[in-house]
Amino acid sequence: MRHLKLVLFLLATALSCAALPALAEYPDRPVKIIVPYPPAGTTDILARLIGQRLSERMKQPFMIENRPGAGGAIGSVAVAKAPADGYTLLMATLNSHGINSALIRNLPYDAVKDFAPITIVGNTPNVLVVNPGVPAKNLAELLALARAKPGSLNFGSTSQGGSPHMSGELLKAMTGVDITHIPYKGAGPMLADLIGGQVQTGFDNLPSSIGHIRSGRIRAIAVTTAQRFPGAPEIPTMAESGVPGYEVSAWFGLLAPAGTPKPVIDALYANIAAILKQPEVVKQLFDLGAEPGGNTPEAYARQIAADVEKWKKVVADTGVKAE
Repeated sequence: MRHLKLVLFLLATALSCAALPALAEYPDRPVKIIVPYPPAGTTDILARLIGQRLSERMKQPFMIENRPGAGGAIGSVAVAKAPADGYTLLMATLNSHGINSALIRNLPYDAVKDFAPITIVGNTPNVLVVNPGVPAKNLAELLALARAKPGSLNFGSTSQGGSPHMSGELLKAMTGVDITHIPYKGAGPMLADLIGGQVQTGFDNLPSSIGHIRSGRIRAIAVTTAQRFPGAPEIPTMAESGVPGYEVSAWFGLLAPAGTPKPVIDALYANIAAILKQPEVVKQLFDLGAEPGGNTPEAYARQIAADVEKWKKVVADTGVKAE
Protein backbone atom coordinates (compact mmCIF):
# COMPACT_ATOMS: atom_id res chain seq x y z
CA MET A 1 0.00 0.00 0.00
CA ARG A 2 2.84 2.36 0.87
CA HIS A 3 4.49 1.63 -2.47
CA LEU A 4 1.20 2.32 -4.26
CA LYS A 5 0.78 5.66 -2.48
CA LEU A 6 4.35 6.62 -3.36
CA VAL A 7 3.81 5.73 -7.03
CA LEU A 8 0.58 7.77 -7.13
CA PHE A 9 2.27 10.73 -5.46
CA LEU A 10 5.19 10.68 -7.90
CA LEU A 11 2.79 10.36 -10.84
CA ALA A 12 0.71 13.33 -9.66
CA THR A 13 3.86 15.39 -9.12
CA ALA A 14 5.13 14.56 -12.59
CA LEU A 15 1.82 15.48 -14.20
CA SER A 16 1.71 18.74 -12.27
CA CYS A 17 5.22 19.69 -13.31
CA ALA A 18 4.49 18.72 -16.90
CA ALA A 19 1.59 21.18 -16.96
CA LEU A 20 3.65 24.14 -15.80
CA PRO A 21 5.61 24.82 -18.99
CA ALA A 22 2.39 25.01 -21.04
CA LEU A 23 0.97 27.64 -18.68
CA ALA A 24 4.24 29.54 -18.53
CA GLU A 25 4.29 29.81 -22.33
CA TYR A 26 1.29 32.19 -22.53
CA PRO A 27 1.55 34.27 -24.57
CA ASP A 28 3.80 32.55 -27.10
CA ARG A 29 2.63 34.66 -30.05
CA PRO A 30 1.13 38.14 -30.62
CA VAL A 31 -2.12 39.05 -28.86
CA LYS A 32 -4.79 41.18 -30.54
CA ILE A 33 -6.80 43.76 -28.60
CA ILE A 34 -9.90 44.78 -30.57
CA VAL A 35 -11.16 48.32 -29.95
CA PRO A 36 -14.81 48.55 -31.06
CA TYR A 37 -14.56 52.31 -31.72
CA PRO A 38 -12.51 54.53 -34.06
CA PRO A 39 -8.87 55.47 -33.40
CA ALA A 40 -7.92 58.41 -31.14
CA GLY A 41 -10.90 58.15 -28.79
CA THR A 42 -10.60 57.38 -25.09
CA THR A 43 -11.16 53.64 -25.63
CA ASP A 44 -8.41 53.49 -28.24
CA ILE A 45 -5.98 55.57 -26.17
CA LEU A 46 -6.43 53.38 -23.10
CA ALA A 47 -6.08 50.19 -25.16
CA ARG A 48 -2.79 51.41 -26.63
CA LEU A 49 -1.48 52.51 -23.25
CA ILE A 50 -2.16 49.13 -21.65
CA GLY A 51 -1.18 47.18 -24.77
CA GLN A 52 2.28 48.75 -24.88
CA ARG A 53 2.90 47.95 -21.22
CA LEU A 54 1.65 44.38 -21.60
CA SER A 55 4.01 43.90 -24.57
CA GLU A 56 6.92 44.96 -22.38
CA ARG A 57 5.94 42.76 -19.43
CA MET A 58 4.74 39.63 -21.25
CA LYS A 59 7.39 39.66 -24.02
CA GLN A 60 4.94 39.40 -26.93
CA PRO A 61 3.30 42.13 -29.03
CA PHE A 62 -0.18 43.22 -27.92
CA MET A 63 -1.52 44.72 -31.14
CA ILE A 64 -4.48 47.10 -31.37
CA GLU A 65 -7.12 46.60 -34.06
CA ASN A 66 -9.96 49.10 -34.43
CA ARG A 67 -13.30 47.65 -35.53
CA PRO A 68 -15.82 50.47 -35.08
CA GLY A 69 -19.50 50.44 -35.85
CA ALA A 70 -22.97 49.86 -34.41
CA GLY A 71 -22.16 51.48 -31.09
CA GLY A 72 -19.38 49.00 -30.35
CA ALA A 73 -21.34 45.92 -31.40
CA ILE A 74 -19.24 44.99 -34.46
CA GLY A 75 -15.98 44.69 -32.56
CA SER A 76 -17.65 43.09 -29.56
CA VAL A 77 -19.27 40.28 -31.52
CA ALA A 78 -15.97 39.59 -33.29
CA VAL A 79 -14.35 38.88 -29.92
CA ALA A 80 -17.33 36.90 -28.65
CA LYS A 81 -16.90 34.54 -31.62
CA ALA A 82 -13.09 34.37 -31.46
CA PRO A 83 -11.24 31.29 -30.13
CA ALA A 84 -11.18 31.26 -26.33
CA ASP A 85 -7.41 31.04 -26.09
CA GLY A 86 -6.39 34.47 -24.80
CA TYR A 87 -5.09 35.75 -28.13
CA THR A 88 -8.08 37.94 -28.99
CA LEU A 89 -9.20 40.46 -26.35
CA LEU A 90 -11.70 43.32 -26.30
CA MET A 91 -11.41 46.81 -24.83
CA ALA A 92 -15.03 47.06 -23.72
CA THR A 93 -16.91 50.06 -22.37
CA LEU A 94 -20.01 50.87 -20.38
CA ASN A 95 -21.69 51.56 -23.75
CA SER A 96 -20.74 48.27 -25.39
CA HIS A 97 -21.45 46.07 -22.36
CA GLY A 98 -24.01 47.88 -20.24
CA ILE A 99 -26.10 50.30 -22.23
CA ASN A 100 -26.20 48.38 -25.54
CA SER A 101 -27.71 45.36 -23.80
CA ALA A 102 -30.59 47.50 -22.60
CA LEU A 103 -31.01 49.71 -25.64
CA ILE A 104 -30.47 47.53 -28.73
CA ARG A 105 -32.91 44.77 -29.61
CA ASN A 106 -31.42 41.55 -30.99
CA LEU A 107 -27.90 42.52 -29.92
CA PRO A 108 -25.67 39.86 -31.53
CA TYR A 109 -23.83 39.05 -28.30
CA ASP A 110 -24.65 38.55 -24.63
CA ALA A 111 -22.62 41.00 -22.55
CA VAL A 112 -22.63 38.66 -19.55
CA LYS A 113 -22.49 35.14 -21.03
CA ASP A 114 -20.23 35.60 -24.08
CA PHE A 115 -17.19 37.11 -22.35
CA ALA A 116 -14.67 36.40 -19.61
CA PRO A 117 -13.90 39.63 -17.71
CA ILE A 118 -10.27 40.44 -16.91
CA THR A 119 -10.26 43.87 -15.25
CA ILE A 120 -11.35 47.48 -15.63
CA VAL A 121 -8.48 49.63 -16.92
CA GLY A 122 -9.97 53.05 -16.15
CA ASN A 123 -13.10 54.82 -14.96
CA THR A 124 -14.09 58.21 -16.36
CA PRO A 125 -16.77 60.47 -14.89
CA ASN A 126 -19.37 62.14 -17.01
CA VAL A 127 -20.23 65.71 -16.07
CA LEU A 128 -23.38 67.83 -16.18
CA VAL A 129 -22.48 71.26 -17.53
CA VAL A 130 -24.48 74.40 -18.32
CA ASN A 131 -24.07 77.55 -20.35
CA PRO A 132 -23.01 80.38 -18.00
CA GLY A 133 -26.20 82.24 -18.88
CA VAL A 134 -28.34 79.57 -17.23
CA PRO A 135 -29.37 80.96 -13.82
CA ALA A 136 -28.43 77.84 -11.87
CA LYS A 137 -25.25 77.47 -9.83
CA ASN A 138 -26.00 73.97 -8.53
CA LEU A 139 -28.15 70.93 -9.24
CA ALA A 140 -31.00 71.94 -6.91
CA GLU A 141 -31.39 75.26 -8.73
CA LEU A 142 -31.23 73.55 -12.13
CA LEU A 143 -33.91 71.03 -11.17
CA ALA A 144 -36.08 73.87 -9.86
CA LEU A 145 -35.81 75.60 -13.25
CA ALA A 146 -36.77 72.38 -15.03
CA ARG A 147 -39.79 71.82 -12.78
CA ALA A 148 -40.99 75.40 -13.14
CA LYS A 149 -41.33 75.02 -16.93
CA PRO A 150 -41.46 71.32 -17.87
CA GLY A 151 -39.90 70.61 -21.26
CA SER A 152 -38.39 74.06 -21.64
CA LEU A 153 -34.84 73.03 -20.68
CA ASN A 154 -32.79 70.90 -23.02
CA PHE A 155 -29.59 68.92 -22.69
CA GLY A 156 -27.09 68.03 -25.37
CA SER A 157 -25.06 64.82 -25.45
CA THR A 158 -22.32 63.33 -27.58
CA SER A 159 -24.56 60.68 -29.21
CA GLN A 160 -27.88 58.88 -29.00
CA GLY A 161 -27.53 56.03 -26.53
CA GLY A 162 -24.02 56.92 -25.32
CA SER A 163 -23.20 57.13 -21.63
CA PRO A 164 -23.53 60.97 -21.54
CA HIS A 165 -27.03 60.69 -23.05
CA MET A 166 -27.98 57.91 -20.66
CA SER A 167 -26.60 59.93 -17.74
CA GLY A 168 -29.26 62.51 -18.57
CA GLU A 169 -31.95 59.86 -18.90
CA LEU A 170 -30.99 58.47 -15.49
CA LEU A 171 -31.33 61.95 -13.98
CA LYS A 172 -34.78 62.26 -15.54
CA ALA A 173 -35.80 58.84 -14.24
CA MET A 174 -34.57 59.51 -10.69
CA THR A 175 -35.93 63.05 -10.33
CA GLY A 176 -38.99 63.07 -12.58
CA VAL A 177 -37.92 66.24 -14.39
CA ASP A 178 -38.89 66.85 -18.02
CA ILE A 179 -35.86 67.99 -20.02
CA THR A 180 -35.43 67.48 -23.75
CA HIS A 181 -32.52 65.51 -25.18
CA ILE A 182 -30.65 66.86 -28.21
CA PRO A 183 -28.09 64.36 -29.58
CA TYR A 184 -24.91 65.44 -31.36
CA LYS A 185 -22.26 63.56 -33.30
CA GLY A 186 -19.44 63.95 -30.81
CA ALA A 187 -18.39 66.16 -27.94
CA GLY A 188 -16.97 68.93 -30.14
CA PRO A 189 -20.22 69.98 -31.85
CA MET A 190 -22.20 69.63 -28.61
CA LEU A 191 -19.77 71.79 -26.63
CA ALA A 192 -19.66 74.41 -29.40
CA ASP A 193 -23.46 74.77 -29.23
CA LEU A 194 -23.43 74.75 -25.43
CA ILE A 195 -20.84 77.53 -25.33
CA GLY A 196 -22.79 79.44 -27.98
CA GLY A 197 -26.09 79.06 -26.10
CA GLN A 198 -27.88 76.91 -28.69
CA VAL A 199 -28.38 74.32 -25.93
CA GLN A 200 -28.66 75.21 -22.26
CA THR A 201 -27.18 72.15 -20.56
CA GLY A 202 -25.18 69.12 -21.55
CA PHE A 203 -23.72 65.81 -20.42
CA ASP A 204 -20.20 64.97 -21.53
CA ASN A 205 -17.17 62.86 -20.63
CA LEU A 206 -15.18 64.97 -18.19
CA PRO A 207 -11.91 64.86 -20.22
CA SER A 208 -13.38 66.72 -23.20
CA SER A 209 -15.15 69.33 -21.04
CA ILE A 210 -12.59 70.06 -18.34
CA GLY A 211 -10.67 72.69 -20.36
CA HIS A 212 -13.86 74.63 -21.08
CA ILE A 213 -14.92 74.35 -17.43
CA ARG A 214 -11.61 75.76 -16.22
CA SER A 215 -11.72 78.59 -18.75
CA GLY A 216 -15.21 79.59 -17.60
CA ARG A 217 -16.83 79.01 -21.01
CA ILE A 218 -19.18 76.49 -19.38
CA ARG A 219 -20.10 75.81 -15.75
CA ALA A 220 -19.86 72.38 -14.14
CA ILE A 221 -22.84 71.36 -12.03
CA ALA A 222 -21.90 67.81 -10.96
CA VAL A 223 -19.97 64.69 -11.92
CA THR A 224 -21.83 61.42 -12.33
CA THR A 225 -19.52 59.15 -10.33
CA ALA A 226 -20.12 58.14 -6.71
CA GLN A 227 -17.07 60.10 -5.53
CA ARG A 228 -15.57 63.38 -6.69
CA PHE A 229 -12.92 63.02 -9.36
CA PRO A 230 -9.46 63.61 -7.80
CA GLY A 231 -8.37 65.61 -10.84
CA ALA A 232 -11.24 68.09 -10.35
CA PRO A 233 -12.22 67.83 -6.67
CA GLU A 234 -14.08 71.14 -6.75
CA ILE A 235 -16.95 69.58 -8.77
CA PRO A 236 -19.53 67.89 -6.51
CA THR A 237 -21.22 64.58 -7.29
CA MET A 238 -24.84 64.13 -8.29
CA ALA A 239 -25.46 62.11 -5.14
CA GLU A 240 -24.19 64.78 -2.77
CA SER A 241 -26.05 67.43 -4.81
CA GLY A 242 -29.44 65.97 -3.96
CA VAL A 243 -29.91 62.75 -5.96
CA PRO A 244 -28.84 59.96 -3.58
CA GLY A 245 -27.93 56.72 -5.30
CA TYR A 246 -27.16 58.38 -8.64
CA GLU A 247 -24.02 56.93 -10.22
CA VAL A 248 -22.67 56.59 -13.74
CA SER A 249 -19.06 55.57 -14.20
CA ALA A 250 -17.93 55.34 -17.82
CA TRP A 251 -15.60 52.38 -17.42
CA PHE A 252 -13.18 50.87 -19.95
CA GLY A 253 -12.00 47.31 -19.42
CA LEU A 254 -10.52 44.21 -21.01
CA LEU A 255 -12.55 41.10 -21.79
CA ALA A 256 -11.72 37.75 -23.37
CA PRO A 257 -14.11 35.32 -25.05
CA ALA A 258 -16.11 33.14 -22.65
CA GLY A 259 -14.33 29.88 -21.89
CA THR A 260 -10.83 31.37 -21.93
CA PRO A 261 -8.75 29.28 -19.47
CA LYS A 262 -8.59 30.72 -15.97
CA PRO A 263 -4.76 30.64 -15.83
CA VAL A 264 -4.70 32.90 -18.90
CA ILE A 265 -7.22 35.31 -17.35
CA ASP A 266 -5.25 35.29 -14.09
CA ALA A 267 -1.97 36.01 -15.88
CA LEU A 268 -3.47 38.94 -17.77
CA TYR A 269 -5.16 40.30 -14.64
CA ALA A 270 -1.97 40.09 -12.54
CA ASN A 271 0.06 41.96 -15.17
CA ILE A 272 -2.56 44.64 -15.82
CA ALA A 273 -3.14 45.22 -12.09
CA ALA A 274 0.62 45.70 -11.65
CA ILE A 275 0.76 48.10 -14.62
CA LEU A 276 -2.10 50.19 -13.20
CA LYS A 277 -0.11 50.74 -10.00
CA GLN A 278 2.91 52.20 -11.79
CA PRO A 279 3.20 55.92 -10.93
CA GLU A 280 3.76 57.00 -14.53
CA VAL A 281 0.68 55.06 -15.67
CA VAL A 282 -1.43 56.52 -12.87
CA LYS A 283 -0.33 60.00 -13.97
CA GLN A 284 -1.14 59.27 -17.61
CA LEU A 285 -4.62 58.11 -16.66
CA PHE A 286 -5.33 61.13 -14.49
CA ASP A 287 -4.08 63.40 -17.28
CA LEU A 288 -6.66 61.72 -19.53
CA GLY A 289 -9.37 62.31 -16.93
CA ALA A 290 -9.56 58.67 -15.84
CA GLU A 291 -9.00 56.87 -12.56
CA PRO A 292 -7.03 53.59 -12.64
CA GLY A 293 -9.05 50.38 -12.42
CA GLY A 294 -7.58 47.03 -11.47
CA ASN A 295 -10.58 45.26 -9.93
CA THR A 296 -10.66 41.46 -9.96
CA PRO A 297 -12.25 39.48 -12.80
CA GLU A 298 -15.04 38.48 -10.41
CA ALA A 299 -15.73 42.09 -9.40
CA TYR A 300 -15.69 43.17 -13.05
CA ALA A 301 -18.21 40.44 -13.92
CA ARG A 302 -20.52 41.71 -11.19
CA GLN A 303 -20.12 45.28 -12.51
CA ILE A 304 -21.18 44.28 -16.03
CA ALA A 305 -24.19 42.28 -14.80
CA ALA A 306 -25.30 45.13 -12.54
CA ASP A 307 -24.97 47.70 -15.33
CA VAL A 308 -27.05 45.60 -17.74
CA GLU A 309 -29.90 45.44 -15.21
CA LYS A 310 -29.54 49.10 -14.24
CA TRP A 311 -29.81 50.39 -17.81
CA LYS A 312 -32.65 48.05 -18.68
CA LYS A 313 -34.64 49.76 -15.93
CA VAL A 314 -33.66 53.25 -17.13
CA VAL A 315 -34.67 52.41 -20.70
CA ALA A 316 -38.00 50.97 -19.49
CA ASP A 317 -38.69 53.97 -17.28
CA THR A 318 -37.87 56.62 -19.89
CA GLY A 319 -38.83 54.89 -23.14
CA VAL A 320 -35.58 56.00 -24.77
CA LYS A 321 -34.74 54.25 -28.04
CA ALA A 322 -31.60 53.72 -30.10
CA GLU A 323 -31.27 55.65 -33.34
